[in-house]
Amino acid sequence: MEEIKRIKLKMQDISIEFPGVKALSNVDFEIESGRIHALIGANGAGKSTLMKVLAGANTHYTGEIFIDGELVEIRSPKEAKNKGIEIVYQEVDTALIPYLSVAENIMLNSIVNKMGKKQMVNWKEVKRSAEAILKKLNMKIDVNTLVSNLSLAEKQMVLIARAVALECRFLILDEPTAPLSNTETKELFRIVRDLAQNENVGIIFISHRLHELFEICESITVMKDGTVVANMDIDENLTPNQIVELMLGRRFDDTYPKKQFEIGEVVLEVKGLSEKDGAVKNVTFDVRKGEIVGLAGLVGAGKTELCKTLFGAMKQSGGEIKLNGKLLKITNPYTAVKQGLALVPEERRKEGILVEDPVYANLSATSLKKYTNKFSFVNKKLEKQAARDIIKDLGIKTPSEDQLVKLLSGGNQQKVAVGKWLVSDAEVYIFDEPTKGVDVGAKRDIFELIERLVEMGKGVIYASCEFSEILAIADKTYVMYDGEIAKELKVSETNEQELLYYSTGGH
Repeated sequence: MEEIKRIKLKMQDISIEFPGVKALSNVDFEIESGRIHALIGANGAGKSTLMKVLAGANTHYTGEIFIDGELVEIRSPKEAKNKGIEIVYQEVDTALIPYLSVAENIMLNSIVNKMGKKQMVNWKEVKRSAEAILKKLNMKIDVNTLVSNLSLAEKQMVLIARAVALECRFLILDEPTAPLSNTETKELFRIVRDLAQNENVGIIFISHRLHELFEICESITVMKDGTVVANMDIDENLTPNQIVELMLGRRFDDTYPKKQFEIGEVVLEVKGLSEKDGAVKNVTFDVRKGEIVGLAGLVGAGKTELCKTLFGAMKQSGGEIKLNGKLLKITNPYTAVKQGLALVPEERRKEGILVEDPVYANLSATSLKKYTNKFSFVNKKLEKQAARDIIKDLGIKTPSEDQLVKLLSGGNQQKVAVGKWLVSDAEVYIFDEPTKGVDVGAKRDIFELIERLVEMGKGVIYASCEFSEILAIADKTYVMYDGEIAKELKVSETNEQELLYYSTGGH
């Protein structure tokens, strides 16, 4: 049997600066084809910035990149693709064309090339080629389906199939499991292993879920503050806590010391709530002042839909919502905010922040009235001062309040998504997967922020498929399954096994 030729990709002395921030400082990174290599670090450590250099999205870097010993220039996404480098970003929708079919999205590069050369496109061949790639990867997706009708997991698979169509040599996966269920994650891992072992593709795997790295990766690079602090093989001697300590630069206790606050009267009462498309069915629960109520469940259980129905982003078809005993009529998010509800949504870039706007504009978005005069003109000085206070209070890493939110790391974007509600007059705060895609340090910051809210007597709903988080922060939890409440549990009297049991349909 012919021995597979390993190709080495090496990044040497890579540095890059943005206004007021040195994002990368003399970084060395390397990977061989056929291997699965983890890249990890706290939010803002420089992981995504480094990979965007490799993918041609960050063009003004200094340093050198070698592929198979040859010095290469990568100053555009096209140059990266030509060198066999592909990236699947966490926000998969931005890389796909929703109104085209699966086949057209997979074979997009080939179609564009033919059209550019004014050649006829053989659409039957496009479908055949796409089907062959999906079959090769054992992906069961109909090539005729419009991408807009796919689940997040399926969209991710389409992007991986596209990378295979381009015969990529190195594939970067940025937080690939964040939106996936356990079953979907296992399927992704099967495909990743197949690409590495049978197609000789080098996989760079970015994830904050440390247990996954031990399951799928062979080696790891740890980054902190724009530099590499460790390169090592993943073996039985390495522990998740050691990795976390390298990420944070200090010892880390993985238990969260939950504080006890006085729990008051019922602030939110939900009875028989249903959503018009059946995603939420006859849900009843309550939240008290100073109480953190967990909504536990697997991906697809209906947690997000329940949060959106409470907030008026999905249409309520039955039941009632009362705040401080008063019946609420919520027809849209505007009426929800006006009546005292706040939501930090799961898809922060799509629904929780204004990525093209500066930090200060995001932090004042929910309470702009506080910064306007009687003629409705915004007092920018007042608005920016309030933003600076929140930035300092939450430890948001940004050169200034004028920085565009899209240039912040994922964890800092999440802090902005949360921070905008701090100046509002909300009574109940709804957090939907608030730690998705953030590191352990930012997770603690978010927990501390939530505890400050309950200390002020606010009610909090915390929806998550990370059962360890529910157990760490909530007072009681409702387990969801198939759009319904399957069980109410006191957190101090339950465990992850019991939460998993009820979340998979146990009675």
